[in-house]
Amino acid sequence: MELFGLTISGALELLKKREISPVELTKAVLGRIESVDDKISAFVTVDGEKALARAGDIAAGEGGLSGIPIAVKDNICTKGVRTTCSSRILENFIPPYESTVTGRLLNEGYVLIGKTNLDEFAMGSSTENSGFFTTKNPWVTERVPGGSSGGSAAAVAADECIAALGSDTGGSIRQPASFCGVVGMKPTYGRVSRYGLVAFASSLDQIGPLTKNVRDAAVLLNVISGHDGCDSTSLNMDVPDFTSVLGSDIRGLKVGVPGEYFIEGIDSEVAIPVKNAISQLERLGADVVDISLPHTGYAVATYYVIATSEASSNLARYDGVKYGLRVEGNDLLDMYMKTRSEGFGQEVKRRIMLGTFALSSGYYDAYYRKAQQVRTLIRRDFEKAFEEVDIIATPTSPTTAFKIGEMISDPLQMYLSDILTISANLAGVPAISVPCGFSSEGLPVGLQITGRHFDEESILKVAYAYEQSTEWHKRRPLL
Repeated sequence: MELFGLTISGALELLKKREISPVELTKAVLGRIESVDDKISAFVTVDGEKALARAGDIAAGEGGLSGIPIAVKDNICTKGVRTTCSSRILENFIPPYESTVTGRLLNEGYVLIGKTNLDEFAMGSSTENSGFFTTKNPWVTERVPGGSSGGSAAAVAADECIAALGSDTGGSIRQPASFCGVVGMKPTYGRVSRYGLVAFASSLDQIGPLTKNVRDAAVLLNVISGHDGCDSTSLNMDVPDFTSVLGSDIRGLKVGVPGEYFIEGIDSEVAIPVKNAISQLERLGADVVDISLPHTGYAVATYYVIATSEASSNLARYDGVKYGLRVEGNDLLDMYMKTRSEGFGQEVKRRIMLGTFALSSGYYDAYYRKAQQVRTLIRRDFEKAFEEVDIIATPTSPTTAFKIGEMISDPLQMYLSDILTISANLAGVPAISVPCGFSSEGLPVGLQITGRHFDEESILKVAYAYEQSTEWHKRRPLL
């Protein structure tokens, strides 16, 4: 196998044995980016010189990730390395500080290989809303990679990094993982610090791993999890070793299957592989139970009121005064308006306007307050379901990757592509997407496994058991 095709676990084994060096591994990944990224456009920024210098300073075995080239979504701050959020308004922003998650990766010896493309400010499901360019799906380059972490998912699938970090507000790790045939995990809200993650919707955003297999997701989660005094929503609780449960027996474990996730509109080329995957869990000894999550139908409307409201508040800081783009005007108000008009893309403006309306006088109770009340009902649905079952198994996305340009002019249809992932963010529960098959067109399909609050161990255990009993995760696109 080429070095760039290694997993974290495989690369660490070779590094510890001194069979390869961090510099050799980094050169292999940089070479892969040079040879294929013109077809994929996964990266906004790649600094090969800095990556090689970093690799040269690392002694193999120095940390838990020593010498591993990892890509980071470009809405996670990296000190001294451009962080754009794929937006013109932050095109030249270089953070003076390190995010908590990348700081923890640095402590473990990782090599930052580059910053990946995303939908501007993480607002989108296809990476077509990037202020710079559209990332392509490595399996079929006429298709989207999903979003908003499309650059990270595509980079992992195309072996342009060993692993990557993404952020998930309504499915932005899991949906692109499904589209690109990789593993993507959203931890419990509060498990991973958000300090240094450029905010979209603060009560929903969560950083998580995108990897080539489940073990690597557990390895990365071990590093990035834990309490952080810089994040008031970070919970102070012990972090288990997530790799310790991998390989455990799942016999007798109860798997819930909600009828609301197999409704009309789910592509049969998605539904059939997912149902086959659930049957495989049953063959592995799990008990499959039909359950109901009755408020699922309200999730999309609830999410887009809460998310846009929080986005309207969070993005008010980009005004041309303190940092980022400034477009001069005749007076202060004119400068504000021109800066935001030229700096933000169409989708970001749409969401700011929707959120500002929902929060405006006379509408707050009718929209935002009501959405928060429904959010509580959705969270209670999960709590009730988890009284009966240990994990919940569903499709990750209602479709496989759609064609570039197919939905960009129909934002409502684009919003509905997140219908199966949004509820986990509203409830704050952890969820993972693992490859479970392919469509007749050769496009990956993802199985979503959701668990109780702070029970990442159960979903990783089930995901690993399924993965090891199938071959789907071993397939790679032919680039």
